[in-house]
This record gives sequence, structure tokens and C-alpha cells, in this order.
Amino acid sequence: MKHVLVTGGAGYIGSHACKILARAGFVPVTYDNLSTGWAEAVKFGPFEQGEMADRANLDRVFMQYQPVAVMHFAALSQVAESMRAPGIYWHNNVVGSLNLIEAAVAHGCLDFVFSSTCATYGDHDGVLLDEDTPQLPINAYGASKRAIEDMLVNFQASHGLNSVIFRYFNVAGADPEAEVGEFHQPETHLIPLVLDVIDGKRPALTINGTDYDTPDGTCIRDYVHVMDLVDAHLAGLEWLQARRGSRVFNLGTGRGFSVREVIDHSRGVTNREVPVETGPRRPGDCTKLVSGGSRAEAELGWTPRRSTLETMISDAWRWHQNGHYER
Repeated sequence: MKHVLVTGGAGYIGSHACKILARAGFVPVTYDNLSTGWAEAVKFGPFEQGEMADRANLDRVFMQYQPVAVMHFAALSQVAESMRAPGIYWHNNVVGSLNLIEAAVAHGCLDFVFSSTCATYGDHDGVLLDEDTPQLPINAYGASKRAIEDMLVNFQASHGLNSVIFRYFNVAGADPEAEVGEFHQPETHLIPLVLDVIDGKRPALTINGTDYDTPDGTCIRDYVHVMDLVDAHLAGLEWLQARRGSRVFNLGTGRGFSVREVIDHSRGVTNREVPVETGPRRPGDCTKLVSGGSRAEAELGWTPRRSTLETMISDAWRWHQNGHYER
């Protein structure tokens, strides 16, 4: 059996990736410190608890499982927090990733799938973002991810480390079978926050900023279903195993929805009201982030199949009602 080391495999996206890897015949080995992940989400392969900074532990895991590839999801990812405390993001995301990359190279594991972000592009007003759009991040989260991308390029040149880099747009939804799902503490993602309000767990949803240069004044984002996203990761792994070299891919749908549009669709899916209140903009938030181009479709054969708002909200609502993790 071929093992794949999945850092952050106890988190939202990583746990879904583990499910799709197991379904494809791989053994996903979750490496996670459980600071934001959940032990209950590790259902599809072995679990190794550890820190990205612990090189000795990483060496032990590489020697024990001899993975054929790494899927690297482990990272801090809150934009507002990265604006308040950038040092945490540079230390955790960048230094931790360097440690992982050096360990992978040392153990001859030279296929690397990296979870990056559209936040590396920054705020390009009115532009559909393709893989060649200049990367001008406006927050430490995006900057840290761009630095890791640069690191992977350097290690390809020096050590032959091949990487597939995926720049995500807004990931949403949940496993349709509700085995794993999205649950953060604190919660910062829009759809789970809306569902918390619908379920009575919060009194109202705060819309952060209503004066953006968009049709309804609220931010616009491109939403992609988490299961579509991890399907792309499996295709990326196959790309690397076919020795096709390093490549960068956007993962989005090419269509954006405003905060108010997401709220309206949530009302329609659940047939419940969503009380809202307005608040100030959050530092580091871009006006509009929407994917352009079709590289993933053309080269990986990837087509998002579940990435309608109705499906993403419905799957998230099913998970929201049936599955939560416990500290």
C-alpha cells in the first residue's frame, strides 16, 4: 500500500483529502498537532500527533511510513489574525513548511502537493485572477503562502522536489455522507456562521463591511465545494506520479457571490430566516476574489461538480445538523 503524508489531516480540508485518498487506494497518514484540527476527524488512516517544528518527529514519521508523496494542508489561515499578529504566521506557516520540505527531501519523498490560496494575489480590482496574475498579497496569511510557493520553486531547482500548488478560492460545503465536515473554533467562515445563526447558536450574522465597490456593497468571493477541491488534489497527485513536473493551478468556479447573496441562498435552502447586523470592514479583506482561466480543467481534467451554492449549503447544513467535533 502506498502511504501519503497529510499534514493538517485532522482539519477541515485535510480530513476530506484523507477520505478521497483512502477511496483511491492510498493510506493517508495524518500529521497534525490538533491546535485547529480534531482527532475525531481522523477516520481513514493512521494518526501521528506532532508539530511542524519537530524535525526529529517528522524524520521518524517519514522513516516509519516511507510516503510516496506529501499533501501539505497544515497552516494558520485567519486573515484578520494575520493582520494583528503577522509573526505567528511567518513562524508557523513559513518556518514550519521549510522544516517539512527539508525532511521530505532528506527522505527522498519528492512529490509535494501544496495547499496555497488566492490571497497571494491581493486585491486586483475587477480582475478575474488566473495563475499568471501578479502576486501582491495584502495580509500576512497570503504573504506566508506566497513565500512557501517560492520555497518549493527553490527546492525543485536544488533537489528535484516536484510540486503541484493549488491556489484555493473560498472552500465551502462538507462531505455529502457527513463523515467529516467543517467546524472551527472560533468560526470565521461565512457559511458555517450563517448556519449557526439559522440554528439559533448565534443571535445574528455580522456583515463586515457594506461599503465595498460591489453591486450590494458586500465582498464577493468564488466558492468551491470541498469535495471538488480534494478531487483536484488527487488529480494533482496523479500528475506528479506521472512525472509531469511542477505546476500551479487555481481552484475556483469563475463565478463570485456576495455576502448578501450567500445569505439569501441560505434562506432558500433551509427555509429559515437569517437575522443580520452590519459591522466595519475587517482589515486585510479584499473586495473581490474570483478565479479566471481554465488550467485545472484543461490540464488535470478537473471540473467542479458540486460547487453550486445550493449544494454547498445543503451539504454543510446536513453536516451542521449531524456532526460536530468535541475538544
